[in-house]
Amino acid sequence: MKHNTDVAGTIGSVAMSSGAKSSGNSELYRYWQVRILYSLTFGYAAFYLVRQNFNFALPVLVEEYGYSRMELGYIMSFWQVVYGIGKFVNGYYSDRSNARRFMSIGLLLSALTCLMMGFGTAYWFFAVVWGINAWVQSMGWPPVAKLLPRWYAPTELGTVWGIANISHQVGGAVIAALSGFIIPMYGWQSFFFLPAVASLIMAGFLFERLRDTPKSLGLESIEVHRGLAQSEAEVEDNDDGNDITPLEVIKTLAQSRNLWFVCLGNMFLYIVRMGVLTWAPTFLKESKGAAFMASGLQVMGFDLAGMVGGITAGYLSDKVFKGRRGPVSFFFMVALVGALIYFWTVPAGHDYLNAIAMVLVGFFVYGPQVLVGVAAADFSTKKTVGMAVGVTGTFAYVGSALSGIIVGWLADQYGWNAGFIFFIGSAVLSCICFALTWTARAAILDKNKV
Repeated sequence: MKHNTDVAGTIGSVAMSSGAKSSGNSELYRYWQVRILYSLTFGYAAFYLVRQNFNFALPVLVEEYGYSRMELGYIMSFWQVVYGIGKFVNGYYSDRSNARRFMSIGLLLSALTCLMMGFGTAYWFFAVVWGINAWVQSMGWPPVAKLLPRWYAPTELGTVWGIANISHQVGGAVIAALSGFIIPMYGWQSFFFLPAVASLIMAGFLFERLRDTPKSLGLESIEVHRGLAQSEAEVEDNDDGNDITPLEVIKTLAQSRNLWFVCLGNMFLYIVRMGVLTWAPTFLKESKGAAFMASGLQVMGFDLAGMVGGITAGYLSDKVFKGRRGPVSFFFMVALVGALIYFWTVPAGHDYLNAIAMVLVGFFVYGPQVLVGVAAADFSTKKTVGMAVGVTGTFAYVGSALSGIIVGWLADQYGWNAGFIFFIGSAVLSCICFALTWTARAAILDKNKV
């Protein structure tokens, strides 16, 4: 495979030196685009195989070792805090690293920490090792956010971002399915061992498949290849930018008004997304009279619809709105408000209507969630995209935390009506934030009047 890669690089170099975009060069570029996309999608799905194991092992740990749910809850909360900080910090280091190595090492270390979890039973052992897992897990998405803009033009980035984003649902669904099979038959330790081995293999797959930049293969930048720039000299941020200090990166991002709007919109969006995902089973059971199995299937519909919604939103932003993410996010959020009102008002005992409501909410909430990352890439540079996406992720976790605390309190004090009013109010605020980015898109598109 290495020989083939060297040949591919040589062919790309020859095509570039001739100054002509031959069909062979275009085919080679397309081959690498497809290869990068499926590698990132399956590779990031593998991160989920060694990410949610502890959550599924909780009932067994409570039963076998007598840990309280509060004690184990502290570990889960610690994981979230470390992961949120890690996304910000590792976003910076990802921008300065070879994405191929960075992502592969992140998956390798995630697999090793998951493997270690099966060898201990002490509380502090779990806390420390799983905390390390959170940190190395945060090395997974920043390289995805870095590589996609390097291999795809802004007018196709939304669609491929939506495709790569299904890795969340695919990985989560696989590990959830495995939990019901591995833990009862082979014990909770095996639920850490077996996925870890699979992820170790996937880390090797990632390293073999990925390449950091088109330039590393002798190909032109995506901007030159798509005719958005006439020469490489026009692609100002084509290098890794190791000369930029963390303070300069933060200052650059802080001066982007559109990025702030997207961050705030993402925070309000995550109040709805994580609120519905977290509280839907309880709401469906208590308020709608749904059985446990029925509520579980309805939540599954939420995720499946989300996969379609993300790709649809990305495609519309690319092809209909020519790289503008704000209008699509706005329209999806308006539709989400309607879907939330419908979900809230469905009479009890109508499982099929509840299922339709969950599908609609999932479709419309995941569309803007995908476009937040794309917009962060549009409003930053290739030198800062990892950290920009990390910042939006930090705001997302603030929204998640607010959702968990406030919705639970409102439901206890005032009932589920208050919880839904909070969701709808958050969705409206998210609408406003995304509307403020209505005309914004990647600078190179405006420069070339595409």
